[in-house]
Amino acid sequence: MRKAAKSMIAAALAASMVASFGMSAMAEDFFPVEDTVTLTGLISYPDSTESDPNNRTIFKRLEEKSNVHIEWTAIPNSQWGEKIQTTMSSPKNLTDFIFTAGFSDSGLLRYGDFGAIIPLNDYITPEIMPNLCAVYEKFPEYKAMTTDVDGNIWSFPWIEQLGSGKTAIQSVGDMPFINTAWLDFLGLEMPGTVDEFKDVLIAFRDNASKLQEEFGIEGDIIPMSCIVNDGNQDPALLINGFGEGYGDCDQGRHIAVTNDGEVISTATTEGFKKGMAWLHELYAENLIDPEAFTQDWSTYVAKGKSGRYGVCFSWDVGNIATLEGWAPLPPLEADTKNITAENGSYTSGYDRGRCVVTAVAEDPEMVCRWLDLMYDPFQSPQNNWGTYDEDDEFDIFELGENENGEPMLQHAPLGDASPVEVREAENVAGPLAVLDEYYGVYVTCPDDAQYRLDWIKDIYTPEMHNDNVFPNVFMSQEDTEQLSNLEADLNKTINATRSDWIMNGFDDAAWEQFQSDLEAYGLSDYLAIEQKYYDAYVAASE
Repeated sequence: MRKAAKSMIAAALAASMVASFGMSAMAEDFFPVEDTVTLTGLISYPDSTESDPNNRTIFKRLEEKSNVHIEWTAIPNSQWGEKIQTTMSSPKNLTDFIFTAGFSDSGLLRYGDFGAIIPLNDYITPEIMPNLCAVYEKFPEYKAMTTDVDGNIWSFPWIEQLGSGKTAIQSVGDMPFINTAWLDFLGLEMPGTVDEFKDVLIAFRDNASKLQEEFGIEGDIIPMSCIVNDGNQDPALLINGFGEGYGDCDQGRHIAVTNDGEVISTATTEGFKKGMAWLHELYAENLIDPEAFTQDWSTYVAKGKSGRYGVCFSWDVGNIATLEGWAPLPPLEADTKNITAENGSYTSGYDRGRCVVTAVAEDPEMVCRWLDLMYDPFQSPQNNWGTYDEDDEFDIFELGENENGEPMLQHAPLGDASPVEVREAENVAGPLAVLDEYYGVYVTCPDDAQYRLDWIKDIYTPEMHNDNVFPNVFMSQEDTEQLSNLEADLNKTINATRSDWIMNGFDDAAWEQFQSDLEAYGLSDYLAIEQKYYDAYVAASE
């Protein structure tokens, strides 16, 4: 069946290549096309938002600009993981392109080898994709990061620059926030050590009735809530001061890079062991939300919006509670004080597998020309955040002018609105590039990004004592598949252990068994692959 399917896709690919040869107009004069062109696309969308992409203002304007109509197949985010697998396994289910693919490296290489998606090298030219080429000319590292070891480009990336290096907005994802209104009411100081932090949580717990009465809170007081093993909602940043200070900030791989350039597993460090033991202490004293291991995003947010949290974790506290009366929790000192920056963050926000063109596209050049519109400096911010002159009650942007009198997207104040919810209602995501140089020219820096950048620069960057992060590297298919297989067992084991130990605690025998289990699941082989590519990246950068 696989062989037959691959033959069908290969045939479609050959036909599409023949059909594309006639397109040669310069891109800047290309749109709008004289006769309406219809393409097909697959896209995901946040649950409980507009399900028809063509009802979104951004896509309406793009159709008017290009005279290209997209027949969308739209899948809610909650069903995307399951349905995209089914779709990619059968050629008859494919559309011309997948706008929000979000494919992993192994997925890109597997679908490329299978023939379901096509290499894009021949289409990434100044004539066909001038906007993307301009980005790659300014930042050739992004093109290099999107190119596999055989020189093929399988996807169009998502790029969001907001700061760089240790000040990049992506350098700290799972940011802890503390309820300063509660601190002030109870006469408490901002904690600076793990012991002081525990004392604050105890004070929140023991003064629950006073807090409920003072702030009109319905429901139990929760000293600290989080979602364990859930990226930005995980409490990993709290344990960064234990042991060697590496913490466990990489929820996808559980790795860090030492200042000597060694790739290590954070789950084997003394800091991990001591940090997990300390989190269990908090849990055993009823200081951590008992639902922290099972709750979903909506439940987590609902409790936060009810004012029940003393401490929570997220990209932005505005998503969980309110800005007023909350502040980022500074790095906590235990054995040391340190913040490990997120892996891959030094090149800012980057998703290699955001968008792909499939082999059933009859006119891949037209598809690429249309997708290049997403990289227009005025268009990318809208796709990323939202747009202006919407028909609803809130706009992300107001249309204004820059200092040269040219159109500029100006972020509207968010007020009490949740940034993520407002943007999900308007944006379309997909492939795009927002560069630092665009701010003040095409778009203003969003307020919530600016205050987050300030938090990182002022609170966390000074305590980032590790110089290295694991970079965004594109490995060979063989190594990617091996790494993916190893990673599945290792992450499952590490994440299950984290949850178990926070809830139930552990002893030295359990720690030794955990280390043996990791090695049995191929940890040494896993780290050897990561080390090989880290060393190659460093050598190429010298």
